[in-house]
Amino acid sequence: MDNVNHPQHYNQNPSGIECIEVARHFNFCLGNEIKYIWRAGLKGGEAKAIEDLEKAIFYIEDEIKTRKKSLKTSTSDE
Repeated sequence: MDNVNHPQHYNQNPSGIECIEVARHFNFCLGNEIKYIWRAGLKGGEAKAIEDLEKAIFYIEDEIKTRKKSLKTSTSDE
């Protein structure tokens, strides 16, 4: 297994799809959210799984803030 280009924790989905094949179709925040949810529980035990899920929440919340800011900007221009 190639730990740099194809880490095992991103290749263990039963679908056979590698995480990057999905994540690359999203923006930075959503792609990272997918990555951390994808690997939760596959890298480093339960404590690491919780950390990965907390990271996913961080990126989801950041995406929500960005979209709300964009929405306020676009509605104030109307």
